[in-house]
Amino acid sequence: MRTIQVSEIMDEQKFNRFHLQILLCCIFIIICDGYDMFMLGTILPSLMAEWRITAVEAGLFSSYALFGMMIGALVFGPLADKSGRKKVILICTIIFSVFTFTSGFADDPISFGIQRFIAGLGLGGVMPNLIAIITEYAPKKLRSTLVAIMFSGHALGGVVASLGAMYLIPNFGWRAVVWLGALPLIFMPILYKLLPESISFFMKNNKKSKLMDVLNQVNVNGQYTMNDHYVLQEQLKSEMKGFPVKQLFKNGRTLSTLMFWIAFFMCLFVMYGLSTWLPKIMGGAGYELGSSLTFLVVLNLGAVFGAIVGGKLADRYGSKRILVTFLVIGFITLTMLSFKPSMIMLYILIAIAGGTTTGTQIVTNAYVSQYYPNEIRSTGVGWALGIGRIGGILAPTFCGVLLDMKLSLQVNFLAFAIPCIIAAMAIWFIQDNFSNMTANRQEKKLI
Repeated sequence: MRTIQVSEIMDEQKFNRFHLQILLCCIFIIICDGYDMFMLGTILPSLMAEWRITAVEAGLFSSYALFGMMIGALVFGPLADKSGRKKVILICTIIFSVFTFTSGFADDPISFGIQRFIAGLGLGGVMPNLIAIITEYAPKKLRSTLVAIMFSGHALGGVVASLGAMYLIPNFGWRAVVWLGALPLIFMPILYKLLPESISFFMKNNKKSKLMDVLNQVNVNGQYTMNDHYVLQEQLKSEMKGFPVKQLFKNGRTLSTLMFWIAFFMCLFVMYGLSTWLPKIMGGAGYELGSSLTFLVVLNLGAVFGAIVGGKLADRYGSKRILVTFLVIGFITLTMLSFKPSMIMLYILIAIAGGTTTGTQIVTNAYVSQYYPNEIRSTGVGWALGIGRIGGILAPTFCGVLLDMKLSLQVNFLAFAIPCIIAAMAIWFIQDNFSNMTANRQEKKLI
């Protein structure tokens, strides 16, 4: 009879076909999530023209979705830690796909806004659980990289939305862009079959046979059987009782939890503010709609590149150092954009801005997912994203107010630059030693 250290198996395995299967499933879902979120920025000018609404009223559409995302993250993160991540991921994907599709039939701003809110519940709930399940299964040396690669699909979804809108809006109108959001529903049977449940869920619910099947896919040479004893490192049971959110403030994690929330607030303020209003800001600076949508494509391509490079650098040099550096670069880049540089330099700066704002947020997702122990990982990520959504909720409306005030391009971009410095300061104060201390205060659980 063998004693199998499950955590060590997950940490030490090389990237294989099973990891690729999980990664591709999560990338597909996050691309659809990103498409759903970023397509709003591409259709806002059309909505404003059709329904004759102001920039502030249009900005509220994004805020409705983000408010739903905040609630979804706060509710579905802890729920997944209790009832299983796979189940919550699939339910949330169905929610945002269905209500994005039906919003394409809306005939007035109120109906559209309500459906954007409900879709936001699914969008917000799926993100922390995708991050948590990738972190749980990824080899230790590749965790930040794989989370960054997976979450870069969110920015890639923005690229798809921008390119799709450039073709669909002139030929079929804005509703066609929205209806395309139903695509994930077609692939639900495949996702159900290929996406695994959480290891910690198997352990807590004594599902030994399913755990064994998964481990044999993670390590094809392991030959794990029902006769083996499976051991998982977990938090002391006395600490893990009660509402999972309370655990975010125990064992010396209070300061770091608050700093994560501030950093997420600022990063998501910048991320959703830019993705919603960049086409309109550039249009106000004298660029045509086609060019303005191209800027959104470049922004999101830069985010993909920045996320992947940032993730690899974080795995090598540490997340805190890389994140602070990226955020400072983001501040400088956004400040330079406010002076309307030449066209070539403009594209370069927008790409860098995407890499050091949205890309930085993606690497921060990986950082927070590794900071908390597995038993409260979805809660930790979900609440950081949920609190951060407040920044995302405020950004579109706040920037809409600035646009209605007809302020200078410098003021518009400084509204995004200053939060980068605040986020950098918050990341700097996160106390990594407490996450290490947590790892040392563990006991073993056997099934």
